[in-house]
Amino acid sequence: MTKSILDKTTTLNNGVKMPYFGLGVWQTDNHTAQNSVTEAIKNGYRLIDTAKEYGNQAGVGKGIREGLKETGGNRKDLFITTKVFNGDAGYDSTIRAFYDTLHELQLTYIDLYLIHWPVDGRYIDTWHALEKLYKDGLIRAIGISNFDNERLQDLLDHASITPAINQMEYNPLNQEKEIHEMARMTGIQLEAWSPLGGGEALNDPIINQLAEKYDKTAAQIILRWNYQQDVITIPKSTHQKRIIENSQIADFELSDEDVQKIQEMDQKKHTIWYDEFDWYNAIKPGTVQTWDDTEEYKA
Repeated sequence: MTKSILDKTTTLNNGVKMPYFGLGVWQTDNHTAQNSVTEAIKNGYRLIDTAKEYGNQAGVGKGIREGLKETGGNRKDLFITTKVFNGDAGYDSTIRAFYDTLHELQLTYIDLYLIHWPVDGRYIDTWHALEKLYKDGLIRAIGISNFDNERLQDLLDHASITPAINQMEYNPLNQEKEIHEMARMTGIQLEAWSPLGGGEALNDPIINQLAEKYDKTAAQIILRWNYQQDVITIPKSTHQKRIIENSQIADFELSDEDVQKIQEMDQKKHTIWYDEFDWYNAIKPGTVQTWDDTEEYKA
């Protein structure tokens, strides 16, 4: 019997085991996030990824509790990731924000805490706050998100703990090959946000030809490619059928030739990046998403 992708883990640079495959909840309100997380846990998912900026941590927390209740599972069986909001960048503000996040999620610890974007002039202090929270035993692993190699090297020059993860936009149209190579060289695990590349990658003729060849969906082809590149993936879905379907990628393997076809699709095409987005800038830190159900989900 083929082992489910949901059972496969990688060992991070601090010895913690992290699932290779999970659920993302970007751009979903609290109610939708709650339902998606509950369904994912019921169907064997262990890795759940959220962020303060998404405005749905309270819904994710409720989904975690419901999923564990329905499955009889334990909190230690899950791997929960969230992120420092750019507006909270800095040492003391990160510490305060972390405790607010624990309260929203109704958890006593976080498995992985990431700096969401490298706010210039503040990400070193933010990292030192993460190091303290990690040493205090409140976080099992710490990492970064959306760090290019220049900012990563700057962080490494000032860090006492090497990040365990760099979470990047990673898909066939944006493969971050230089960042992936530096991650390998420094012992940092690459994780993909937007692993499916939106409609453009899913509708690409090469991906759809491979889907027909392997009798799989376009999404399954891309997610299998991600896995074969040793990249953790957290596809978002709000539908039970797709949540289940996305995880069914352990029963086939892309040939080297077909992997190369996807490698050649790279356009270095970011959805958002430093010159297009304000989160990296301390003066314009972005905003936390406020949904119609925000008040309802406040603890």
